[in-house]
Amino acid sequence: MSTSLEVQSEDPFENALDAFSRTIEHDLATRQLTFPTFLDLTIRIKRVCDDPQSSLDDIIRVIRADPLLSARIIRLANSVALNPYGKSFTAISDAVRRVGLVNVRSLAFAVATEQLAAEARSADARLIASGLWMHTIDVASWAYAITRHLRAGDPDTALFAAMLSSIGQFYLLARATAHPELEKDLNRLGEFIGLWHEPVGRALLTALDVPQSVTAVLNDGDPYGGQWPPMELRDIHFIAGLSADTPNPFLRYSAATQRGLLEAATQQLPEDDFTALRADARESRNSLLAALRG
Repeated sequence: MSTSLEVQSEDPFENALDAFSRTIEHDLATRQLTFPTFLDLTIRIKRVCDDPQSSLDDIIRVIRADPLLSARIIRLANSVALNPYGKSFTAISDAVRRVGLVNVRSLAFAVATEQLAAEARSADARLIASGLWMHTIDVASWAYAITRHLRAGDPDTALFAAMLSSIGQFYLLARATAHPELEKDLNRLGEFIGLWHEPVGRALLTALDVPQSVTAVLNDGDPYGGQWPPMELRDIHFIAGLSADTPNPFLRYSAATQRGLLEAATQQLPEDDFTALRADARESRNSLLAALRG
């Protein structure tokens, strides 16, 4: 019996992880990423939105293929954050106009990854996928609210960038389902995902032709230095991540560490101003989060 077979026999998880690692390395080296089913709708919506020849009817036709997404768009259009005057939207075409194409993309990703969370084989894997989904939309909602409060850029773009910041983790979770053995030790799988999600995420965003200004949220080479107000998208995303109430299952901070990082990131802001920012951001965040969760 060969040494490799002995390793397989002694540690099936390690064998599965090695196979999974080779698959991901091949994906990155060849730039031939295999998009999981959950991203199909997101990709179709992005392509039709990016096509200058597409009409609103073309976009609506793609969206209507997913009733759940259509319902979420109408719900978001009627949320307090986007509809402060209380006009009721019931038609998907009117709702898309109100929400905007950037938010349509974000919602498509939210709905797709929510479905992924329900498709994992084991209950524990579903719980982790669901936790990642909750964290992602939580951070996205904070990014939107903080950007709007500070007038530091386009809130819709901040929302979209934050939604896509977890794409590498979702991709790896989806691809891992081809190796059932990996779900038997989710802690070790989580370590692998924590190591690989950034290069995978960057490769995915490049393949999707996402603008560099958005992919910058995945660049951690120049950490936030605490200048206030933050104007760079990645700095806003960093603060949003620290402000989120739901943790990332793969990148956990203790409550004390998270609080300390947030205090350091906002040290130049007077305490009263920060309290007001948190209150305003939380109100916007809660409205958006309710709409995104459905």
